[in-house]
Amino acid sequence: MKAKAIPPPPLSSFLKRAAPGQGQLHWFLLFSLSTMSSSSSTSYGSEEEGEISSGDLTALQKHVVFFDRNKDGIIYPWETFRGFRAIGCGVALSTVSAVVINGFIGPKTRTGKIPSPLLPIHVKNIHKGKHGSDSGVYDNEGRFVPEKFEEIFKKHAHTNPNALTSKELKEMLQANRVPKDCGGWIASWAEWKILYALCKDKDGLLHKDTMRAVYDGSLFLQMEKARESSQKKAKKA
Repeated sequence: MKAKAIPPPPLSSFLKRAAPGQGQLHWFLLFSLSTMSSSSSTSYGSEEEGEISSGDLTALQKHVVFFDRNKDGIIYPWETFRGFRAIGCGVALSTVSAVVINGFIGPKTRTGKIPSPLLPIHVKNIHKGKHGSDSGVYDNEGRFVPEKFEEIFKKHAHTNPNALTSKELKEMLQANRVPKDCGGWIASWAEWKILYALCKDKDGLLHKDTMRAVYDGSLFLQMEKARESSQKKAKKA
C-alpha cells in the first residue's frame, strides 16, 4: 500500500540546494543537455531554418532552446558556453561543456550531408540526438508524452506517489533498458543518477516537479533568473 502523498517542495528550495558552483550541478547539466518554456506567439528560428512559433516548440526543443542565445534556431559552441555561464558555471567547465555537447549532438542534428566544422546544433532536429533506453517521456519527434511521465510514478513510486527513492530510480532504469544498447544504458544511468544526487530532498526523494522542470527546460530559466537576482542583491549590498 502506498504512503499518503506528501506535497513536493517548491522548485525554489531545489535552486537553493543546487546553487551554481557545485560540481554535481555542472555535470548534471552537461549530461542532461548532451542526451536529451514559452507559449507566446513570437517567431523563433532564422529564415534559413524556417521560422516557427515559440509555442510550437516540442518539449525537447524547449529543453535546449535556452542555450540558443540569439534565438535563430541554431546553437553554436559559443552560445552553449554563454548559456552555461548564464546559470553560474565557471569558464573552464563552460568551455568543456560547449565542446563536448556540440561535438556530440551537432553532427546528429545537421541539415546536410557534410558536418560543419563549427559544430552547430540545429534545434529543429534535436530529436535526432535522443539516446535509447530512456523513459519514453520524449517521443521520437521530441514531444512530451504526459502518459509516459505519469507512468514513471505509477510503476515505480512505491514509497511516495509524487517522488522516487534511489531504489525506485534503479528499478526504473532497469525496466527501461533496451537489449545491447550499452550507450543508452550509460547515458540514462548517468543523467538520472546525477539528477538524483543533486535534487533529492533530505528524505532521499526525487520529486515530480523537479523532474518536470528538467524535461521542459524551465529549470535553466529559473536558474538564470535566480543568479541575476543574486547578482543584483550583491551589487546593492
